[in-house]
Amino acid sequence: LVCAILVLIYSLDPPTGKYDGKDGDRIDGIRAGSCFLAGAILSALAGWAGMSVATDANVRTTQAADKQGLSVALRVAFTGGAVMGFTVVGLGLLGVSLFFYLMTINRDTVTLDDGWTNTGTLVAAVDSLASFGFGASAIALFARVAGGIYTKAADVGADLVGKVEMDIPEDDPRNPAVIADNVGDNVGDVAGMGADLFESFVGSIIAAATLADGDAVKIALPFWIAGAGIVASVFGFFAVGTKDGASQRQLLFALHKGVILSSILVLGFSAVIVSQLFGHDDKEGWKLFACIAIGLIAGILIGQATEYYTSYSFWPVQSITQAGITGPATVIIQGLGIGMVSCVGPVLIIVATILGCNALSGQYGISMAAVGMLSTLGVTLATDAYGPIADNAGGIAEMAELEERVRDTTDALDALGNTTAATGKGFAIGSAVLTSLSLLAAFKDKAGLTIVDIGDPVVLSGALFGAMLPFLFAALTMLSVQKAAGAIIIEVRRQFAQIEGLREGTAEADSDKCVAISTQSSVEEMILPGVYAVLSPLITGLLIGPKCLTGMLGGSIASGMMLAIMMANAGGAWDNSKKYIEIEGACGGKGTTTHKACVVGDTVGDPFKDTSGPALNILIKLMSMISLTIAPIIRGWEDWQYWYWGLLPIGLCFIATLLVWHFYWRNTQDITAPIDDDVVKAPAGTEGEKLLGAAPAPDAVKVVD
Repeated sequence: LVCAILVLIYSLDPPTGKYDGKDGDRIDGIRAGSCFLAGAILSALAGWAGMSVATDANVRTTQAADKQGLSVALRVAFTGGAVMGFTVVGLGLLGVSLFFYLMTINRDTVTLDDGWTNTGTLVAAVDSLASFGFGASAIALFARVAGGIYTKAADVGADLVGKVEMDIPEDDPRNPAVIADNVGDNVGDVAGMGADLFESFVGSIIAAATLADGDAVKIALPFWIAGAGIVASVFGFFAVGTKDGASQRQLLFALHKGVILSSILVLGFSAVIVSQLFGHDDKEGWKLFACIAIGLIAGILIGQATEYYTSYSFWPVQSITQAGITGPATVIIQGLGIGMVSCVGPVLIIVATILGCNALSGQYGISMAAVGMLSTLGVTLATDAYGPIADNAGGIAEMAELEERVRDTTDALDALGNTTAATGKGFAIGSAVLTSLSLLAAFKDKAGLTIVDIGDPVVLSGALFGAMLPFLFAALTMLSVQKAAGAIIIEVRRQFAQIEGLREGTAEADSDKCVAISTQSSVEEMILPGVYAVLSPLITGLLIGPKCLTGMLGGSIASGMMLAIMMANAGGAWDNSKKYIEIEGACGGKGTTTHKACVVGDTVGDPFKDTSGPALNILIKLMSMISLTIAPIIRGWEDWQYWYWGLLPIGLCFIATLLVWHFYWRNTQDITAPIDDDVVKAPAGTEGEKLLGAAPAPDAVKVVD
């Protein structure tokens, strides 16, 4: 549908040559539609390939932990993650390069702004690539938002009924939601993160090429740097390794070795590329090299800052564990405080990066900083995708009832994975902000805006509206997780009540039902956030004009970054505060009241770090990419000049809201209601006893008719 709309709009109102007094190239519609489809297909293909390999790597990691020890298990899990990383960068660079070349073919000399020249052809070709980024963003929205709702609905439901109410271990096969939980890790954290960073990767290249204004050398530079980063990441992949019995710090350093080596190699490759493209004595070229280096270093520093706030090796996470001594409320308070203060470091790093690169080479320099930050994405994404693989390996070990030593090995890998996942989310947020700022600059250029005054009421209104959107988006996804988790909770309670022998392990849980609930809920609940994300820039740009849309993008980027960092880091810190007790035995170890308090914090943090926080990256990039796509259409519009066109997306937004409310939100389930006449019985002394009643005997649970 979106592809058809793009074809129609760009065929009826082609942007090529439009503002040079010419009729325009009617083939622009076909070009925009084909680029959109290519971006969407390649993004989906990268997620599917990574998810498929991750599923196989889960089992192999468990096998390695059982038979060969920690070092081999780490290598297997990291290799599985590397497939995701290299698939994303390989397909991303291949797709954007191939379609850039295809967009230069068969350009009509009459319709180009400056005739049949190399510059005009390159500018027109780069303009068509905005639709490629739009396609990648559309799939990223689905994978990240729907995947996040899927995984956290199952995770929260499994934890609250299994660990809190029924007092059974995590990933216990008796829990009907465990399979859905493990499947969700691959859906949300592998495919979702891959689609997110695929979008950032191609978006940074498209933004830099757009800001090059037809300069062939500047257009070529981001493509060459991205290619050099892939080669450097291959060398970094082989540098990852550790020894058996390694501590968390040693495991972290094992993964850092790959990123550090790749970064050093990228700097060397970039120096060679700049000297060849610009010449040895060209000052502009070396200024751009400095921007690339700044972006690369900024990405590493953001990762280190995130690691400090989310690893249990450092004070912030340990302070949350200590807060658990006085109950779950203080765990929540301390975690929120840690999440808020964790914004300081990444924001200062991003601000310094923007100011430094702007002083060196203007807006194009900022876009090259984003390319530099994402140049080592192959190995960086591998360290992030490693996390869900290690997590699921632990789940398989528990469900297969392997020896405790195997679970200890996978727990160590899982704790490392929680930290690398949080680090990856911090990196994704930083790269999303730089990419979005570059796309915002490209939008201004294509919309014909030179100076935008923040004191202008129209611009300021747009900024306030944009600053609100991340909070609305995060609220919708949080509410969706709660609603979907409620359905999972009801189903899990029903099975414990009605399947005789399930708690004793003599009967098998119906896991398919929980998988079906998570799948259906994730698709239903992503509709409204997706509609608002896509239509907001259309409403603002068509109803009011490009100046207001510029303010909206600026406001959403600023508030979206803060909220995303806070939610991602708070969630990661809550998660590892629980792991600190389970792995290191802090505050008395498992089963204590402190542990249960931290489990509550972890449950609250799950949708923070895996659904709402990461989804904000998609929001700011998607709105920026849509704005760049429609920039040629609204170029030169005055405020409110064609306001009636804005009524169409407003009407669509209103209709979608009514339909979602009528079909999905109107009828809510009461998760406290009894399940027919059956009563679930929980062990005496657990939280479940307060909700469900005590079991009739210490060693048995019966279904009461």
